[in-house]
Amino acid sequence: MALKATIYKADLSIADMDRNYYAEHGLTIARHPSETDERLMIRVLAFALHASESLTFTKGLFDTDEPDLWQKDLTGAIDTWIEIGQPDDKRLLKACGRAEHVFVYSYSATSSIWWKGIANKVDRARNLTVINIPAEASAGLERLAKRAMQLQCTIQDGQIWLTDSVDTVLVERETLKGGA
Repeated sequence: MALKATIYKADLSIADMDRNYYAEHGLTIARHPSETDERLMIRVLAFALHASESLTFTKGLFDTDEPDLWQKDLTGAIDTWIEIGQPDDKRLLKACGRAEHVFVYSYSATSSIWWKGIANKVDRARNLTVINIPAEASAGLERLAKRAMQLQCTIQDGQIWLTDSVDTVLVERETLKGGA
């Protein structure tokens, strides 16, 4: 019998002063049986950084043809494709051909090794942005994971603070390629 997804719910309040975006989002997130709390929270962080009314979580790990999040325009064309982790170069180049903007959020201690291995292979992809989340920050985000979450995200001058009103995590992202 196949394992089922675990459902997480998050009320996410976003104050993004860098983009002048202020909104509340009620998120329902399916956590794949093989997914960690750390990866789940990186998906929530990516949502906060790109939040809009049309940004959605996809089937993600349940469907290898979809990213973790995406935003489509009114015609159904993919505007933003967001991957979490360390996808291979073929997947990224395919995504760059399908979407206007492609973002990767890596967060593992081995991210630098992964990036060195594929950087020259994806160099020609002008619509690709690769961002590394430091290990301390991703571990802090993991501690915020609960089945029901009340989260506030503040973004200002490139710094991100995510809090559940008990703990606060400061995330300072490192851009490996492109501009965020």
